[in-house]
Order: sequence, then structure tokens, then C-alpha cells
Amino acid sequence: MKKSYNFSTYRTMPATTLRTMMRNWVDTYVRPRRREFDEHWDSHAIFDEALKVLMIDIGWQKAFMPPELGGWGAGNVSNIASFCTVVFEEMSRGDLGMNIAFASGYWSLLMIAMKPEYNMRLLADLAPLAQSKDKLFFGGLFMTEPQGGSDIENVDLIHGSTIRTTARLDGDEWVINGHKLWPSNSGGVANVHGVVCTTNPGSSNDDDIAFIFVPDDLPGVTQGKPYEKAGVASDKNSDVWYEDVRVPAYYRALGPGKDALRYKEVMCLGMLTAIFNVGPLLDIYEKLCDFCARKTLHGRPLNEHEAVAAELAEIAGGIEACRSAVYGLAAVLDRPDLYGPRWSHQNVAKARLTKMFVADRTYQDAGRAMNILQEYGADRQWDIEKHWRDMKMVQLWLGGKQLALMEGARYFYDCKTL
Repeated sequence: MKKSYNFSTYRTMPATTLRTMMRNWVDTYVRPRRREFDEHWDSHAIFDEALKVLMIDIGWQKAFMPPELGGWGAGNVSNIASFCTVVFEEMSRGDLGMNIAFASGYWSLLMIAMKPEYNMRLLADLAPLAQSKDKLFFGGLFMTEPQGGSDIENVDLIHGSTIRTTARLDGDEWVINGHKLWPSNSGGVANVHGVVCTTNPGSSNDDDIAFIFVPDDLPGVTQGKPYEKAGVASDKNSDVWYEDVRVPAYYRALGPGKDALRYKEVMCLGMLTAIFNVGPLLDIYEKLCDFCARKTLHGRPLNEHEAVAAELAEIAGGIEACRSAVYGLAAVLDRPDLYGPRWSHQNVAKARLTKMFVADRTYQDAGRAMNILQEYGADRQWDIEKHWRDMKMVQLWLGGKQLALMEGARYFYDCKTL
């Protein structure tokens, strides 16, 4: 029997029930077919079959809608960061690409469905999509642009001055023009795009940063073909163009100044994606336990040899350190009354450094596992090389290591120009 990781020391919960529900779904619908998700990345048919069970049958696509609109009100729970961390850890244990698509679908909704301020009028327009019984409802956070890359996330230093996607108010409508690339759930997946715009190109005034929701089927929205990627293949990414796209004025998230603060808060919560790499490492751990107990060398199980046991302990130590780091970050982000607002420079810097540390360490430990497994580490049937490729992507996104280092240096060493 394969050994599961011992979670007995982690008490974040109702989490026991939540973790069990997610693990049962992952073991039934995701792990057995994850290679097929990658092989059929361009169609999403098999991918959607699995997600429909979670999102429609179980009801997850209503999770972040307020109760008065038929949802669960997850954006209003006091432990939202810990809640999401449990869910994402279990889902990424099955397939990191699916986890990214799932999480990105709700990431943008946090802009308008998280306490203390909601955009109820816009949520009411989106509620029928979330309540659909036959069609998946996906969102997406559409921010990266060709000329600036992750500069758009560097709000504390650049303040939106490099954003080239524009929003012009014309009467009671916003007119959107611009080009985004790489957003998760582009390529025809997202029903509604959460688009980061500027109302005054070149401005470094945070009031001019606008977050505006754009339904994908409006005139002027054009999407390219999904990219074929080496990792997280089941998460679709493409180029998206907006040409004189018109949306109602109330499709702006919260308004001048408030959009920038909530965007920084959502980006800080986004650093919890560090847990995306812990999930695959837990799956690798289970495979290592099985392999090293059955494989023998000189008449003894592989795990009874000192050199191998030392590497196994390094991997276990990495899991423990990384899980503690991310759940510790989640606990901080769940208590703004104690640790300050999530969008504070302090919390953003700490969150980015946590994500950087966890992404680096888990990727390193996945490499250790591949070395122990030898030829099996590169064998597609074992999924280790898939996890390794997928985990690399987590190192790269959300500004990658460079932005994390600069955010950390600005806060901890008072650097002014980085």
C-alpha cells in the first residue's frame, strides 16, 4: 500500500474535512488521468470532464459568490488564505496545471468578492455563469504585457507607469484597448477576463490603475492559439488583444485608488502559490516511499542505505520547511488586524520571499528524487519528470526570483531605486 504524507501535526481546519474532500476528488478524477490532460492540452475535453465534477457537481464554481447571490461566500471567511492553501496543496498533488487554471479562475474574483468591499452589481451579472449546471465558469487575471512583463506587478516602485492597456471612460462605458500575453485561462477558457489597465498612460498615480472585467465574447476581443509549453501544459496561455472593447462603467472592480490596493492585496495572496510546488513534492514522496522500500541493493531495501536515507531525509526536511513556511504565511495574511493589511510593503516583501524560497527548495528536492529513482525518474509512467517540469514554472511566474529579491531588498534593507 502506498504511504501518504502524515498531516497529523497540522491543525488548520475544518481543514480535515476540506482536505479529505479534495484528496478524494484528486485521487479519483485527476491523478489517474493527468498525463492525458497534458497530451490533450489543446482541446481540454478530458480536463473539463474532471473539473465539472468538482466545479459543477460539488459546486465549487459558486464558492466565491456571496450567499445572497447563491454562492458560498468564501471571500468573506476569516481564514481565506489558509482555506485556499489547503485546497491548492491537494489539487496540485494531482496536477499543477489544473491547479493553476482552477486557482486563476477565482484569483480575479477576489478583486470584487472579498471583504470588506464587494462590487455587488457586477457580481450579480456574473452569478448566472457561476450557477450554471452545464457550463464551466472560469475567470482569469490578465495582467502581463509584451513590453513590460512583470513590471505591471511592481506597483510599489513603478505604480502602473508601464501599463499600456488603456481604459477610457466614454459616458457610462469603459473602452478598452491593449494586448496581454500569458494569462492563465486565456486561449478560450475564461468566460470573463480581469484586465489590468491604465486610465492615464505613463501615469505613476495609483488612482490611474484600473482593474476592469471583460466578458470574453464581446466584439473587439481576439485571442490567439494556446502556447504549447514544456510544463503545466493543461493550463492554457495565449495572446489576447482588446480593440475598442466596451463594458459598463460598473465593470471596474472598486474604483480609483481602491483598485490598486486590492490588486496589491490579491498579488500578495498570490504568493501562496508556493504551495503549488509542495503538492507535487508530496506526490513524489509517496512514490519514493514505495520505490525505496521495494528496491533492494546488496540484499537490503534502498532506504536502509545511509547515503540514500540521507537524501530522503533532505526531501522530507524540505517538505516540512516549505509547508511550515507557506502555512505560516497564510496565518499572517489571515490576520491583518495583527500583521497589517495584505497590501503593505512588509507583507508583500515577506510573501514574495516565501514564494521564492519554497519554489527553489521544492524544485531542488524534485531533482534529488529523480536522481534516487535513476531511470525511473525520467520515465513518463512515473510522472516525476512531469512534476519537475511543472514545478519549474512556479519559479518563473509572478515576477520570478528577480522581483522577489528586489521587493525583499527594498523592505529589509531600505533600498530606494530597485
